[in-house]
Amino acid sequence: MDDAPSNNKDIDYSSWEHSALVSRVHDLEKQLRSRTNAYQPSPSPASPTPNSPVAAAAADSLKKKPSKPFDPARHSTRYIALKFAYLGRKYNGFEHTNGNRTPLPTVEEVLWKALRKARLIWPPSGESLEVEYHQGRRMKRAVEVSWEGCQYSKCGRTDRGVSAFGQVVGVRVRSNRPKGPSVEASQEPLTGTGDDATQNQTSVTSNEEVADTGYEVDFHDTQDELPYIAMLNGLLPSDIRVLAWCPDPPPEFDARFSCQERRYKYFFTNPAFAPLPGAIGLTDGQGLQASLREGWLDIEAMREGARRLVGLHDFRNFCKIDPSKQLTNFLRRITHADIELIDQQAGPTSFSTWPRQANATSKSLSDKTQQDPNGLHGGPQAFSFTIHGSAFLWHQVRCIAAVLFLIGQGLENPSLVSELLDIESNSCRPTYEMADDSPLVLWDCIFPESGSSVIEDNLDWIYAGDARSIGRVNNKNDTKFGLGGNAENIWELWRIRKIDEVLCSTLLDLSISQGDGTSWVRGGFVKQQAINGRSQKIFEGRDSARFIGKYVPVVQRERLGSVEALNAKWREGKGARRQLRQGKAATDIEE
Repeated sequence: MDDAPSNNKDIDYSSWEHSALVSRVHDLEKQLRSRTNAYQPSPSPASPTPNSPVAAAAADSLKKKPSKPFDPARHSTRYIALKFAYLGRKYNGFEHTNGNRTPLPTVEEVLWKALRKARLIWPPSGESLEVEYHQGRRMKRAVEVSWEGCQYSKCGRTDRGVSAFGQVVGVRVRSNRPKGPSVEASQEPLTGTGDDATQNQTSVTSNEEVADTGYEVDFHDTQDELPYIAMLNGLLPSDIRVLAWCPDPPPEFDARFSCQERRYKYFFTNPAFAPLPGAIGLTDGQGLQASLREGWLDIEAMREGARRLVGLHDFRNFCKIDPSKQLTNFLRRITHADIELIDQQAGPTSFSTWPRQANATSKSLSDKTQQDPNGLHGGPQAFSFTIHGSAFLWHQVRCIAAVLFLIGQGLENPSLVSELLDIESNSCRPTYEMADDSPLVLWDCIFPESGSSVIEDNLDWIYAGDARSIGRVNNKNDTKFGLGGNAENIWELWRIRKIDEVLCSTLLDLSISQGDGTSWVRGGFVKQQAINGRSQKIFEGRDSARFIGKYVPVVQRERLGSVEALNAKWREGKGARRQLRQGKAATDIEE
């Protein structure tokens, strides 16, 4: 065997024997390892090993340093109004009551914690900044919310499950306006007529006050201000969205008492529930011919009933009376009431393509081109009962909606509204169930110019995405569109529900189209004898109708006690016991 040549240039390995080739490979591997080790950098103080004390010290230095204590005295404040929206299904209403244990958080609690977390308010409180959603843990202790020193007021107090798209609060918050070095913060009581007692707090210094001290402030009232919308929406859940803020409410502004009109919408579909098919669906529970197929609503009759509400009326028969309030005045002025068609895509097509399921006779079905603003001959459509008024009683809108649904089903005449408004003839409310909570929305709150007879909102709202709202937004988006914007977040909420709607709509069409078709004739009943005298279905705004047996007209039902009797009963019972407890507590404090 020839020895391997020492020169690596132009070596002809084709003549080498196997043992020489193996030996050569081993030599080359040794050379490669040797050169690799020669270029390996040695450890230095600048590059400590992972487990060395130097590395541990470097890691500690990179840890987040604790934030400096927040000093309210270094910040000025300003009084603003916030307009926001929320979907109410996940919340125990808007208003928070200290001492109450609720299975769901209130919207007010969530808003309060977001304001505190953003350090926009700093009332004395030991409450956590995190919202507890677990029902079991929530029921173990009551959450205490304090608006001390915040000059806080609220417009609407929606009940559990009710939504709002134009809720308004007034609140004093931290401002980005610099405080002059020669200006001492005054400790004057905040003025206002909010729902909670106002306390002392550092007052905001105006541009004029700063100028008098010789300290000029280059501060734009909106462009240089804190991005309130972006700050709060970054901390609030996606089903609570701040829509706008007002930089300069009137000096006497109070979100509750300055509001001159509140606008509500109660949403529903037509048909209200799954229609009864075939000829049976065009008869009532007694087997008599009905004007509408069971499940469909007469929109025009509901409109006629709604219009009777307009004006100044006593609405004691359209509300839930709370004797603890000892209320004696039930006069409320309604400025607008109507049933409005919601412009949106139709739902399942079965209700229009299957003649035996549509709310029409064969004659009217032959004319497919007929325009139908009432939604009686097409697929399901959405409507709203829209009502505007200066103020509303407890559950007033839901009680009115329930009566209008009875009218829409043909069970009552529109004249029922006038009868219930006639307190001379009907001084006590008949018993009836009010409509469900979740379709109700506080649509808007109107704050007209002081002294004006025109009911138009006069507050200078700056909405998300407006040019005046993006001066100090510290991200690439303008708070309306793009990541983190209102449109992006609300779109996600809508799409989840839209896909659910599409899936259910498709499944409903599929289910209706299957089978031999005999169920259409039977109308869902197995025996013909069960058709006549069947239980009446009542629509109350819920996802399905309720069976009530034989229907009894509202004016023939059992009556509640009079307002005077209910108030007197409470005073002599719970009211007297409450006064006794309060008196005992006052005595204990004096001792």
